[in-house]
Amino acid sequence: MHLLPVILSGGSGSRLWPLSREAYPKQFLPLVGERTLLQATVARSDGLDESIELLDPLVVCNESHRFLVAEQFRQMQRATTAILLEPEGRNTAPALALAAHCAMATVSDPVMLVMPADHLVVDEAEFRRVVSTGAALAEAGSVVTFGIVPTGPETGYGYIRQGDPVPGGSGAFNLQAFVEKPDRGTAEGYLAKGGYLWNSGLFMMKASLWLKLLMNYRADIAAACDKASAGGAWDGDFFRPDKAQFAASPSDSIDYAVMEPLTAQSDGRSQAVVLPLDAGWSDVGAWSTLWSVSERDAAGNASEGDVFCCDSHDNLLIAKQRMLAVVGVSNLIVVETPDAVLVLDKEKAQDVKSVTEYLKSASRSEHVFHRKVHRPWGNYEPIDEGSRFQVKRLTVNPGGCLSLQMHHHRAEHWIVVKGTAKVTRGEETLLLSENQSTYIPLGTLHRLENPGQIPLEIIEVQSGGYLGEDDIVRFDDLYNRGSAD
Repeated sequence: MHLLPVILSGGSGSRLWPLSREAYPKQFLPLVGERTLLQATVARSDGLDESIELLDPLVVCNESHRFLVAEQFRQMQRATTAILLEPEGRNTAPALALAAHCAMATVSDPVMLVMPADHLVVDEAEFRRVVSTGAALAEAGSVVTFGIVPTGPETGYGYIRQGDPVPGGSGAFNLQAFVEKPDRGTAEGYLAKGGYLWNSGLFMMKASLWLKLLMNYRADIAAACDKASAGGAWDGDFFRPDKAQFAASPSDSIDYAVMEPLTAQSDGRSQAVVLPLDAGWSDVGAWSTLWSVSERDAAGNASEGDVFCCDSHDNLLIAKQRMLAVVGVSNLIVVETPDAVLVLDKEKAQDVKSVTEYLKSASRSEHVFHRKVHRPWGNYEPIDEGSRFQVKRLTVNPGGCLSLQMHHHRAEHWIVVKGTAKVTRGEETLLLSENQSTYIPLGTLHRLENPGQIPLEIIEVQSGGYLGEDDIVRFDDLYNRGSAD
């Protein structure tokens, strides 16, 4: 049996602002442990039953996140089957359709293990045990979903009502119904009655079966995604579906498009089955959830960074750049980043959206970018700026290469503070070491590369009448970016 992990990485993680931003959302952050949520998702399926041949993961992501995904795999020294780029978000059903078409073209009808990129699983051994059971059911023709055994009357999750046990001793149940997020009283009733599980968003099915079911229940989505896949093109490890055809697809979730129509028939049987999963799962969907899954001290405080805590309890305290001190407070979320500080009552964790909504309405960039902006070659961070100058710190990864470019409105001074820089300046090629510098006049064709084995750090001083990032004319780019990318 071939099993293909399909990782859906389209979320923005806005409820974890200011750590999570649109340009660098939570799946790319190491929120719990050293690995990022995406990297943990990739590693989670390693070590399945020996009868299962595990294929390299297939990732579906926003086109603007493609280099972040690729970098995360590079750091793990892992390969991908493909990185599929959504031109725009159309929800999970079209995303999975793209993945299924790619899967069918890669391997003969594998079982797909569909996982969001931004979830946490503590007991990975139990996860693999249940997934191995689900793989056998999926290979036999079932659509498998995983229901999380509830630990409390959670109102932030949808629920699954399980039906009769599936014959054969697998531990699976017929999927009787999906239930929307309940109020607290209803959730308490579910737990008291039993037979209700949290909806995890984890699925397994054969690629051909997904395409067949989608055609049965949402032929409009199936047709658009079929055309988008057929009209797509490869760009290295990236696959770009046809933009116009994909945009024509209606937006719908896996649950609404297919899973709900598959719920139990009048005889109690269903092609959709649910396997209970009790493995310390969390969608890490709010600051209060992150506090609950984090290591805490005797007073219930979870902290990260340079934090001083006195006479305080049950707080989540994160300091990314400066010292954070709290005295005599409780049940707070305090998150410090280089460009923003969030202070929030833990009971109001869902209300972070009011901040991001304000930032959007005010056309501020803090909901999109961190102070440190990531690029496929590395990153840059503003240090200082004035009316006609700007100072940045550039870090270029080993082997990284900025585009061959020029600027209409600014000149640049580059000072090497660490590593070795290869600089193209007009017809010249320079090799610069620490404490050496060069000047790029306005309108001069230039390029910066790191030929070394350690990160290259550059202080860049820009001067001119306009210093926007859109003043870049690219002539050649290792990463096939456009002028606005």
